[in-house]
Amino acid sequence: MFADLIRRLTDPGPEPLPDIDARLALGALLVRIARSDGSYTTDEVARIDRILATRYHLSEPEARRLRADCEQLEAEAPDTVRFTRAIKDAVPYEERAAVIEALWDVVLADGQRDDEEDALMRMVAPLLGVSDPDSALARQRVTDRRGR
Repeated sequence: MFADLIRRLTDPGPEPLPDIDARLALGALLVRIARSDGSYTTDEVARIDRILATRYHLSEPEARRLRADCEQLEAEAPDTVRFTRAIKDAVPYEERAAVIEALWDVVLADGQRDDEEDALMRMVAPLLGVSDPDSALARQRVTDRRGR
């Protein structure tokens, strides 16, 4: 189902992705961060659904369908670098900082920071071209919203 998108993600000289493919890349990255600790909780799933619904102005059923597609893409895709490259190419810096914030929101959805999630966040932020200080600020905004 996602063979064409995966081919475009693995192309050595990729063109910027169309909006729907950029949505899938972002959603797959959210799923990948949620699954990185070996536990994919209902809190994380619900958080991903909310992020996708808010970011793309989707109804709850549309967001759930998009997340389900993203889960399948994440399972089939070769590596995280492809998602980040696609997002970096398709999204301006300010919005990439918001992507980092969304990723932190998923990481913190279950109330715990795991070593695997932290390691993936340390890899993803620079791949998206987001500085460490901006990633830390994004994490702090999420923490502050959660009242922790």
